[in-house]
Amino acid sequence: MARMPLAEEQRWMNRALELAARGRGRVEPNPLVGCVIVREGRVVGEGWHQRFGGPHAEREALQQVENAEDLRGATWFVTLEPCSHHGKTPPCVESVIASQPTEVVIAMSDPYPEVDGRGIAQLEAANITVRTSVCEDAARRLNSPYLKRLFKRRPWVIAKWAMSLDGKISTRTGESRWISNPTSRRLSHEIRGKVDAIVVGKGTVIRDDPLLTARPAGPRVARRVVFDREATLPSDCQVLCTAREFPVLLVCGANAPMSNVDRVRSLGAEVLCCQSDDAVQMVLQCLDHLYDQQATNVLVEGGGELHGSFLAAGEIDEVHVFIGPKLIGGQSAPGPVGGVGFAALADAWQVESDSLQLLDGDAYFIGRRPPPKKSSTKRG
Repeated sequence: MARMPLAEEQRWMNRALELAARGRGRVEPNPLVGCVIVREGRVVGEGWHQRFGGPHAEREALQQVENAEDLRGATWFVTLEPCSHHGKTPPCVESVIASQPTEVVIAMSDPYPEVDGRGIAQLEAANITVRTSVCEDAARRLNSPYLKRLFKRRPWVIAKWAMSLDGKISTRTGESRWISNPTSRRLSHEIRGKVDAIVVGKGTVIRDDPLLTARPAGPRVARRVVFDREATLPSDCQVLCTAREFPVLLVCGANAPMSNVDRVRSLGAEVLCCQSDDAVQMVLQCLDHLYDQQATNVLVEGGGELHGSFLAAGEIDEVHVFIGPKLIGGQSAPGPVGGVGFAALADAWQVESDSLQLLDGDAYFIGRRPPPKKSSTKRG
């Protein structure tokens, strides 16, 4: 059988990647995976991993096949090497082999120790042609948060802010509602509903008294994290008043008075007492703690000093910036990223543009660090 033209392979794999992305916010800490089964130029089944603990993409695609005869001699397009181990679900590679495909096209292999090429080896042992690295860069990019969890043992960090055209996140008097428009704010809530934690500094809570929830609710309920070195957050702020309804983590320094810590805990919040008062060390200890609690995506909403601490720690992976068409001015009006900053442009964090779009007059920019060179994800 002649190989399918590369452009056609890429077309079907891009469809599988599109399907995989639908699992964002629902499958973590599993990877986002999509699958398309093609026979004689038409799709006979497709699917994606829809929820943690649920069927993987390959089994979802099989369930969509109406005629079992369509499977024999088909070509499978899968965004990640089919798993070969028993986790929360049986090995997918067995189902793929049983369908008797001619070819399996895989965007990226999975070097997670319990897979590590074993899925590919089993396919080849069954005399199935396997092609890899089709749209590999896009697949790696899609699962960048999982790659970071594997290689750095920390969650993926998204820094988000709204600012004016001249780079201000509030006026000199602290007024910030609203720099962005309702469309941008609705999208911000969608982002909140797909992450595991929403992080702010004490100053943001004092100034805005936010609830820090997704409205309407999304597929995930994020832990609300407040950096408060002395644990002096007011008991009547919305975050603490709702601590028994929505989870709260307060991150304090090593010298926070225990009476303050006990007060916050009595209100139903979890408290992480860091081993240092240094802002960078507190960021790193917080991320390690969130990793241990299975967090994959963390959204940092500021303010500027907290963003500066995450930048100084080298722990901003992605930025989402909403730019309102306003000029605020003022030397004392704050910008989105504070702290000491970089002395030389050569040291500045280089942002790789992902997308730029208009939202009813606001500009919405997404950027990130370049993706890692190697990839792996654990499939539960």
